[in-house]
Order: sequence, then C-alpha cells, then structure tokens
Amino acid sequence: MSKFALVIPPNHPHRHHHHRHHLFLLFLLISAINAAPSSATTTTNNDQKFKEAPQFYNAPTCPSINGTTNEMCSHEAVHVAMTLDAAYLRGSMAAIFSILQHSSCPQNILFHFVSTSTADHRHLLLTITHSFPSLKFQIYPYDSSVVSGLISTSIRSALDSPLNYARNYLADLLPHCVHHIVYLDSDLVLVDDIAKLAATPLDENTVLAAPEYCNANFTSYFTPTFWSNPTLSLTFAGRKPCYFNTGVMVIDLQKWREGDYTIKIIEWMELQKRIRIYELGSLPPFLLVFAGTIAPVDHRWNQHGLGGDNYRGLCRNLHPGRVSLLHWSGKGKPWVRLDANRPCPLDALWAPYDLLQTPFALES
Repeated sequence: MSKFALVIPPNHPHRHHHHRHHLFLLFLLISAINAAPSSATTTTNNDQKFKEAPQFYNAPTCPSINGTTNEMCSHEAVHVAMTLDAAYLRGSMAAIFSILQHSSCPQNILFHFVSTSTADHRHLLLTITHSFPSLKFQIYPYDSSVVSGLISTSIRSALDSPLNYARNYLADLLPHCVHHIVYLDSDLVLVDDIAKLAATPLDENTVLAAPEYCNANFTSYFTPTFWSNPTLSLTFAGRKPCYFNTGVMVIDLQKWREGDYTIKIIEWMELQKRIRIYELGSLPPFLLVFAGTIAPVDHRWNQHGLGGDNYRGLCRNLHPGRVSLLHWSGKGKPWVRLDANRPCPLDALWAPYDLLQTPFALES
C-alpha cells in the first residue's frame, strides 16, 4: 500500500491593527465566512481539512497479522468495510477514529473502503492518510452504474444514493481472500472494542449477524401490494422475520459468495421496478433475503435512530440498556446539526471524534 502525507501549511495572515482599513477588511472576511454555507451540508467537500488523529498501538497480547504475503488477507485481523464519499467523509473520519481509540488491537484492524468509480480517490486517500498515517486500508472503486437502473425512489432522496447499495456487492468488490467482515455505516461511532462485535459467532448455515428489533412493525416495511399477493406473502413462510438495521452487520463473505446472495438481492430489486413492493431504499431487499435467518447481536451494538426519522430528523433519546455503538441513522446528522448550532443532546457524544480542522483554529 502506498503512503502519502498531506501537509497543510498554516496560514497566518499578517494584520496591521493600527490601520482601520485592514480592520475593515478583516471584518468583511469574517462576515463572509460566517455567511458561507456549511461544508457539511454540501455534496462536494474537497475543501474540508482534517486534523491528524493520535497514534494507537496494539496491546502486548495482540496476535501478529504480519505473517501473510498479503496483509489485507490476514485471518487474524478484524476486517471493517465502509463506504466513502465527499458528503459523508466527515462522519467516516469520526467513525474510523472511534474504532481505533476503543480497540485493544488497533493495528490489527484492516479497513476496506468502497467509493464510486467517479469519486476523487486520490483526495480520499490523501485525506485518510494524513489523519491516520499508519492506517492499513484499501479503497475499492465501485461502478454505481450497475445498480443505478435498479434503484426505486424512496421516502428520502439520500436513501437513493447508489453508494447505499454498495453493501450488496461487497463479496465481489473485496478480495476473495477476505472471508469475514464487519460492515459499518458512516454516521456512527463506537465506544467499545470492535473485536467483540467481529467475534459474533455465525453457524454453518448463517451468513449475517445484526441486532434484531422484533417489536417493530415488520409489515410496515412492505406495501399492501406485497402482502396481498399470495405468492409474495409466502416469502417469509417458515421464518420469524424481524426488522434489522443494515448499518451494522457482521457478514461471512465466503458463505455469501457460495449462496449467490448478491443475485438474490438484485432479483428483488428488479421485481420492485415492476411492482412496487416496498418504500424504503436499500433495506427491504436485505429483509426479504435475510430476515428471520440472521444471528442475533446484542442491541448495544446498534443504538440506532439517533438522527430521528426520515422526514424531520428530530432529536431522540438512547434506547434502554448498555451502549457500545451510537448510530445517527435517520435524517439528522450530528455534524450538520452542530454546524447549524442546533445540536441534539446526544450529538455531544459524537463531537469528540470530529477531526474537522476548523478555520482559524488556534494551534496549541
């Protein structure tokens, strides 16, 4: 893996405090900055600069992952898959930082980032390498055109991004030597060791593990057209399906490949284009294929919904119980609300992991 260093020289403009003219120019500059739209709310964020995170080291008891020819294939490592794009890069950087900070073996975590083939991969690589100089990672280009024609409009436009569907293709995008991954969304932070989540047992017939929420109204994820069709409504026969959030999953990629699960998901998306059987983006195809067959994970590993609903993104409280992962699924994202000076109380738990380099930040 190539390593790059992105060095942003500090800009300290010389100010002449004895001249009113210069004070006036400074006032105009500050006013322009305050009036400018937040970079977190734009779709192109290449002007964002991020601080370098602290370096984290393995505990003495950590196993070595350096014995393989290709380190990214190590079976001793924890493999983490995430998507990367400009709009959510700030969230991704915070997620990476939180994972490393709470890991007992941070140098044994291998990151597999998926980004659209049209993204500025060099910018993404330089940004990550600058903030995490020792991070072991690869970026995989994802041809979003393979899924664009299969996407049906959903209740929120952000859910229609082709990158949301990259998780369908992880088994094809990642090297076949990678057998076991933890897939994570970009709008979350961990406050526990990811190795515990990665160690979730999957029996010989189980492909996927995730926290299940069986008290949710499962029928609401599909349209009356689906439930009134005698053939379609038998999809879950013999299963006890429950809702699960696809933003936190442990996946056996080897079993996924053997079972052709990408094809199974695509077949449901193709049907959706002909008959509208669901409303909510990339989630329902996963439910159709996996609900009722997954391995359970403790709810502490996905305290989801902190971004509110898909319409207004109102503030929410934590679910009862322990917390290992905080997930701002929903419309409201913590970095957007913080920049707008309208944070929810729980956004303060995300803020310590924010690596964004703010303008005119004083150097210590």
